[in-house]
Amino acid sequence: MVAVRDILTRLCKRSGLSSDRLRSTEIDVLPLLDLLAVRQYARRAGIEREEAVLPLVRELAGRLEPTDRLIVDAELSLGLLRADPPAAVDAGRLYAADLGERREYLIEHWAVLHEVLGAQPFPVAPTVRSLRGAPERRAFTALAAQLATASVFAGAHVAATSATTSKTTVGESGSAKPRGVVTVVGDAVIDHMYLVDQIPGPGGTAGGGYQAHPGGKGLTRAVAAARLGLRVRLISAVGDDDAGSRILEYLRSERVDTELVKVVPYAPTPVTAVIVAGTGAASTIGCKDERIRLSAQDLRSDAIRGAIAASDAVLLTFEQPTAVLEQIMADLRGLRSRPLVVVHPAPPLDRPQYLYQHLGVVDYLVGGDKDLGALAMVPAAVGDCGEKTATLLRALGVQAVCAIKDFRCAVWSDQLSDRFQPFPTALRDSVGAHAAFSAALVYRLVSTRRPAARNDYVWATAAMVATQSIGDVPGAMPLVSEIERIVKLASEEH
Repeated sequence: MVAVRDILTRLCKRSGLSSDRLRSTEIDVLPLLDLLAVRQYARRAGIEREEAVLPLVRELAGRLEPTDRLIVDAELSLGLLRADPPAAVDAGRLYAADLGERREYLIEHWAVLHEVLGAQPFPVAPTVRSLRGAPERRAFTALAAQLATASVFAGAHVAATSATTSKTTVGESGSAKPRGVVTVVGDAVIDHMYLVDQIPGPGGTAGGGYQAHPGGKGLTRAVAAARLGLRVRLISAVGDDDAGSRILEYLRSERVDTELVKVVPYAPTPVTAVIVAGTGAASTIGCKDERIRLSAQDLRSDAIRGAIAASDAVLLTFEQPTAVLEQIMADLRGLRSRPLVVVHPAPPLDRPQYLYQHLGVVDYLVGGDKDLGALAMVPAAVGDCGEKTATLLRALGVQAVCAIKDFRCAVWSDQLSDRFQPFPTALRDSVGAHAAFSAALVYRLVSTRRPAARNDYVWATAAMVATQSIGDVPGAMPLVSEIERIVKLASEEH
């Protein structure tokens, strides 16, 4: 950070920061060009690193406190007020070719410039000499900190895709051509899979095997939807490490758009320990790093808002902070034409009632008994999710409640209330069953925008059965042809 601050301070001289200056300067700017934020911005925009610095610095400078923002804007000649200069501001002098003139104008119009930014109160105007001391050091330290620790997205541009995408046709391979756009919001982690014959109790031991795979509720749902032929983008966060790179490569190999996967510098990608018994039953231990999270600032980006608005469906899990979930649901509620919204209420929230005012945007709430009960604040001792819990959730605005357990599905909605028995299964449970159900349900509904009918739930139940596997969870997500085969097999038996 200190090195970056010193580079930026030296780049203030003459006409300020520019790509040409970065290419021709005698200053060693390599520490600046090598920052993760600069490299990512350049890669996603398809430009050289020298060209990426100025737009990135402009973006981050806009997040600073007003006084710091004015100082770095004028001294680096960023031009934050050039596009639409207020009547009281002379952009020609504020961004003059000489640093001394820029400093003088900043001091002379200190109060006016602060008023333009709506800063009240603001510090007393320094002299030009005192400005070059603590105020500049503080401003450029803040900017350097933003650059050195910026959480950046793996990509910058998300094309606005029309919701009127062509319907799916199934090819010979069993995979489907794109028919809808799905945005998934949830975690992407590395699953450490411990495969045992039986999950040991307290003090017990068990022999078994170990594997590591990309996983997470968000990632698995994104892969599940992509394998059914939907166009999928994931909104998530990973660390700037080998595990994060592995996750991004895996998602791209599965045709999941990673433009909105945030890469967090100097933070490790989260790991989840999953202990899976021979029956398919599993227990999990999440090892989180609070830095690997989406933030309210992220959600204010045009890229994320545009992606959600342009989606045919949004799949949302509860892995992000409550404030982030609130913001996403509030943004969905404010859309004139809202996408289909499918929510998996796990892991449980500390204060689920913060989301109650937003549950009216949820078309399908899909989860296990404990997850649904926790959201409805029903004591765990009550047991299986039933009509009472579903009624409580529907009274809060949820359109349909889908309770999943052991490959079974129970549904409560305006259209039907029914229980769907599983197809023949070899295992008792599957780690990826819930993800497969949600993705399959979206696949059936995304082009029609009609409420789910009985056949849609049957098809989604078959998708759960198709995930029977122990090990790579997203790797077990089925193709359309595999689900159709199970449905056909069951119909022939009857």
